[in-house]
Amino acid sequence: MSRVYKILDRTAWDAAVAAGRFDGAAVDLADGYIHFSTAAQAQETARRWFAGQGDLVLAAFDSADLGEALRWEPSRGGDLFPHLYGSLDPELAVGVRPLLLNADGVPDLGQLAP
Repeated sequence: MSRVYKILDRTAWDAAVAAGRFDGAAVDLADGYIHFSTAAQAQETARRWFAGQGDLVLAAFDSADLGEALRWEPSRGGDLFPHLYGSLDPELAVGVRPLLLNADGVPDLGQLAP
């Protein structure tokens, strides 16, 4: 079992919890799937796409819990990234925590479970 991670703003996460589903952030909706990162990919994702943004959370999921809707597809540098084709049930999160920005303005994810 491996973990996959989703970085998103707290407002979006709170709305997903209240609705019982997350259909994706703007970039997810535009691409047709919900973007996730592995532990090895998440810090670079944070640097590239979330630098300077406050009030973020990191949600962790066990990839097996996401079922066949989770596909591993080549992206940045040919690396395989997890993409979820469908809505995400926030109840499946195995952990959610707030993210703080480091001195460079990048969300600091700390140590992540693979």
